Amino acid sequence: MSIHIRRYLFRFILFIPIVWLLIILIILQSNEISTNTSNNIKSKDHNINHRVGRDADEIDAFGGDALIRLRNHLVPLNNKSQHVETSSEVVRVIHEKPEQVAPPQLDNAKQDLNAPGEMGKAFDVDKEKLTPDERRKYDEGFQKNAFNAYVSDLISIHRSLPDVRDPGCRKIQYKAPPATASVVMCFHNEAWSVLLRSIHSIIDRTPPNLLKEIILVDDFSDMEHLKQPLDDYAKALGKVIIIRQSKREGLIRSRLAGAAAVKGDVIVFLDSHIEATEGWLEPLLDPISQNRTTVVTPVIDVIDDTTFKYNYGAVTSLSVGGFDWNLQFNWHGVPEHERKRRKHELEPVRTPTMAGGLFAISKLYFEELGTYDAGMDIWGGENLEMSFRIWMCGGILVTAPCSHVGHIFRKRSPYKWLPGVNVVKKNAVRVAEVWLDEYKKYYYERFNYDLGDYGDVSSRKLLREKLKCKSFKWFLTEIYPEQFIPGDAVASGEVRNLAAPFCVDGSTDHKNYHKPVIGYPCHSQGGNQFFMLSKLGEIRRDDGCLDFSGGINDANKDDKVIVYPCHGMRGNQQWLYKENNQLYHAVSNLCLTLSEDSKHLRMSTCDENNPRHKWSWKRKPLVETTKV
Repeated sequence: MSIHIRRYLFRFILFIPIVWLLIILIILQSNEISTNTSNNIKSKDHNINHRVGRDADEIDAFGGDALIRLRNHLVPLNNKSQHVETSSEVVRVIHEKPEQVAPPQLDNAKQDLNAPGEMGKAFDVDKEKLTPDERRKYDEGFQKNAFNAYVSDLISIHRSLPDVRDPGCRKIQYKAPPATASVVMCFHNEAWSVLLRSIHSIIDRTPPNLLKEIILVDDFSDMEHLKQPLDDYAKALGKVIIIRQSKREGLIRSRLAGAAAVKGDVIVFLDSHIEATEGWLEPLLDPISQNRTTVVTPVIDVIDDTTFKYNYGAVTSLSVGGFDWNLQFNWHGVPEHERKRRKHELEPVRTPTMAGGLFAISKLYFEELGTYDAGMDIWGGENLEMSFRIWMCGGILVTAPCSHVGHIFRKRSPYKWLPGVNVVKKNAVRVAEVWLDEYKKYYYERFNYDLGDYGDVSSRKLLREKLKCKSFKWFLTEIYPEQFIPGDAVASGEVRNLAAPFCVDGSTDHKNYHKPVIGYPCHSQGGNQFFMLSKLGEIRRDDGCLDFSGGINDANKDDKVIVYPCHGMRGNQQWLYKENNQLYHAVSNLCLTLSEDSKHLRMSTCDENNPRHKWSWKRKPLVETTKV
């Protein structure tokens, strides 16, 4: 081959890849132009039909100018609140079209994470800087709702939340057959933005194929926004149904009305001031799909009632439910025997009781188990009654560590109760009569056996027989062995001073830890004057013990004896009830005494001849707990 031919052949071979490269570049440029044109058209269409983000919330929820009115009166968020952490995870943003149920997922850049309350951050308003009209609205919001409705109205009803699940939860693939859920949410005079945020958090963060419906039960609300405006709003959402009560029925009977209308496989009871988080539903449905006699509660996170900050903890800080002998629900840590039973920390944890506001249960099992006790009024006690019934009648009650739902915990109830009726006590007596067997006396002695009118419980006792339920002793032995049994106490009742008709008085719930006990006129009605002396020498009521950490330098000083969590290690919480009626504190070598004005308790050098150093304990014989 001549040198000329080889030269031309070489040039041809080099030219071929260059041509192909030019063709590819032309094709890519053409596609980019087409895509941009299409996106521009879609954007124009979207702007015509939708208002997105904060603007849509203002129109949908409260009239369009709420944020503008307040822009000059807001306290800037602190550095932590203002900082937005970048994340590789997608944040869900909702295009606020009423008929839309399943939200699209867009990039973080599409959403203003600095908007009020976004990503669950606190939003503070300095009420002292508000105009008189805005201050009035601020105060009225708290008065009517017992939470900051004013701040709630400034936060998007579709606000973003962080994915609060443990990273391991996000990797779990649920293999159980899918079940559909019907959410039952009862409300009475709920704030507009809080109710809508509750509803949208469910719709926005639940796979459409799992959510059958949301049933709202209006317990005879009289606020105008919960009438026709709510009907119109719910109708546009598609999956939301409203049931109206013709009179005030209370939570229990309203939930029964909602449950009767359920069409899904599983009933999920939720309060009307909650926010569901990402992946909240699947961990509730999965255990029920495997065993329909399992009842599942989510981890209940705390939404601050003032700033609406979403507070949550690590899976290692999980708590389970218990109760005290005043038949009040309480929280405590996962016991050691349950930690050993579980294979890993993401496995559902067994809980003796539940708070009751948020839980999932098979519709069929709910009916087989006897639903709720319709003889209970308004609210209170139904959670313990349900918990005892589940365990004692063959079911299982667990908390799913991978399911998180935020809840606004209010410091008071804004609702009206039945006049002249202590509904909480009435409901609790019904629980005791049906389920506590011989242990009911430990509740009744708290109020000197004054049971009052608690109605007819014969049908509930027949239900227990029909279900062949176990004894309450079995429950305490097998399910809640860590519970303190008052029968083990060597003295109980009021602790009455021999010099004056004054008794040791103090609240022992967790809100009153570290507060002093006092002297108060004896009223023989139990309550804050009911104490037990345990075999360990603890002066206790439920989980609170009398504690004195001082020494001789604190002698004869008022209010040094405080309520402290019982720790079972004696020390500052060990008291000796001696045969001479003195309450002797071994660590300090002092005795409990009543001050001269009878209003305070003191620790003093023991004086056997001073009646202010001596106490009597009702109902049980005087026993010296331990020999000195």
